[in-house]
Amino acid sequence: MEEDVGPRQTSDVASQLAAEDLSRLSQFELDDRIRLLQVEIARVEQHRLRYSSQRNAAEALFSKKNEG
Repeated sequence: MEEDVGPRQTSDVASQLAAEDLSRLSQFELDDRIRLLQVEIARVEQHRLRYSSQRNAAEALFSKKNEG
């Protein structure tokens, strides 16, 4: 099985958000958007930590097998 090389193709939602005109949003809408983005950032960071932990555990397991 081939290992993925580089990042996978993702949706362009982040680019669309970055290009969106913010001048039409009220302060309340901007505050709400910031909160939503902070929640999404936290969710992605948690997923990254879980992935990293699983990968480190797998690497530790396989390195022990290769030593013995």
